[in-house]
Amino acid sequence: MRLRAPKISPPAYAKIATTALVLLIAIVFSGAAVRLTGSGLGCPDWPDCHGKVLQTELTSHGAIEYGNRLVTGLVAIAAIAASLAAFLRTPFRKDLAILGALLPLGVIGQAVLGGMAVLYGLAPGWVMGHFLLSMAILAGAVTLAWRARAPDTDSDTNPRQVVLATRALVPLGAWVLFLGTVTTASGPHPGSSGTGEVVHRFGFKGGDTLDWMIHWHGRFSTLLGLAALATWFLARRHHADRQTRKALTAVCLLLAAQGVVGFIQYETGLPTEIVWIHVVLATCTWLALMWSVNAAGRLAPALRGALAERNRGLARAPGPTT
Repeated sequence: MRLRAPKISPPAYAKIATTALVLLIAIVFSGAAVRLTGSGLGCPDWPDCHGKVLQTELTSHGAIEYGNRLVTGLVAIAAIAASLAAFLRTPFRKDLAILGALLPLGVIGQAVLGGMAVLYGLAPGWVMGHFLLSMAILAGAVTLAWRARAPDTDSDTNPRQVVLATRALVPLGAWVLFLGTVTTASGPHPGSSGTGEVVHRFGFKGGDTLDWMIHWHGRFSTLLGLAALATWFLARRHHADRQTRKALTAVCLLLAAQGVVGFIQYETGLPTEIVWIHVVLATCTWLALMWSVNAAGRLAPALRGALAERNRGLARAPGPTT
């Protein structure tokens, strides 16, 4: 008797992809907590923790770090499930299979970078790479979850100007994230508890490094906020669809909240709790950017895009009065 591989319906696969996305977001939040509570070297070796795979007796810092590693295991399972299920989805879609296959590769890369960060005593480069790879994985996971819920026959529904402007926000957002990691690597939260642990911090501007980075990070964050607001107005002017406008609204509101939190943490001396909120909001802003890009959709050919925009304008024009 031949065994047949199970078939997974599009709604079922969409739930699997969404679950993987939620767990990937959770691991970013828990990883930020590890760093900001000084638990980065709670388990000073890797992949073991104090020489053991399974640990039951740990300090509070060790428990936080070890718990984060356990959550990573759940994330790996979800990523593998999303990858395998993409090949069992009926009907099969190549784009979902490619995106799904990238998730477990990204999680493996995360585990390696996390291990190197521990083995090299939380050296800034490894820690920064660990976080930035998380953002890249989230970009893929958002796209996978979005496309898994989209119809199998996608069509371009937004004007070219809106699609291009929305996509242009992504490299600027990535640059702001990078500057944020450099700023954190120059600040008072090295990720260790400080008990006999020496963690290198950036000091390329001497004692002014942190303040210099905070101001440059703030300048580019302001530029991103202005660019997002301009894109929001552009989307309204060219009658972008509701999802795109909602996503861009979320980006603008999150960036505004980031500005307020950033000012508070600067004025209060970078307290741990506020910095964690800042990291969470940065992650949510990146997620909203990915949502915006996916909602904006494909780039229509120039001629077809012009005709589509003309038709949208005619559809919204007031009818003749008698």
